[in-house]
Amino acid sequence: MANILFENVNVEFPIFNANGRSLTSRLLEVATGGRLDKDPSGRVLVKALQGINFEIMEGERVGLLGHNGAGKSTMLRVLSRVYTPQSGRAHIEGRVTSLIDISLGINPEASGRENIHVRGTLLGLSKAEIAEKFNEIVEFSELGDFIEMPVRTYSSGMHLRLAFAVSTVLKPEILLMDEWLSVGDESFRTKAEERLTNLVDSAKILVIASHSRELIEKTCTRAIWMEHGQVKMDGPAAEVAAAYFG
Repeated sequence: MANILFENVNVEFPIFNANGRSLTSRLLEVATGGRLDKDPSGRVLVKALQGINFEIMEGERVGLLGHNGAGKSTMLRVLSRVYTPQSGRAHIEGRVTSLIDISLGINPEASGRENIHVRGTLLGLSKAEIAEKFNEIVEFSELGDFIEMPVRTYSSGMHLRLAFAVSTVLKPEILLMDEWLSVGDESFRTKAEERLTNLVDSAKILVIASHSRELIEKTCTRAIWMEHGQVKMDGPAAEVAAAYFG
């Protein structure tokens, strides 16, 4: 069973050589809502997440709302296990698929074939799973013989088709997204939209950060409003969206 539980989760980032740099410190205050502190040695800390508590159960579709710098991206990276909390507990039960950066791990000097194996491994797929899904990935990407060519010879559209095809090949238990993906030309975008919709529908838990009220209300059952690294409101998507956008 998929489940996410955050208990008093805190994430901090040290800013080295910040002392005495008043302009830099002021800019950090603006960007982070003034959530600055110092550790015992006097080093400046940006408190990205502070005292986060919530539980997400199987079947929920959760939207993350908040201004830039509110903590949404940090939250997604904790969920994807990229960041580890400095304190508190982040318990994540279930296989996580992150569509935050679908090009992560793509090496332009390597062939499409080699990149399928590298990107697949980064997504947590075994060699057997990659081999089983290889032909499906190539067929969906529409790359044909280019799959044996270095990615640096691809157009930007071909690059995105490869990355999207690999990243969406398996049905996740927990799906993480930063806005809704839109890739490729019109013909590819249509089937990519269909595949992404099926992926969202099949996920046991969805967490998506977005600035779109329409997307949050249409896709999500619940929304969490982040502000200055803290949860300001957590409830039904329509109610939270009305409070945030209204």
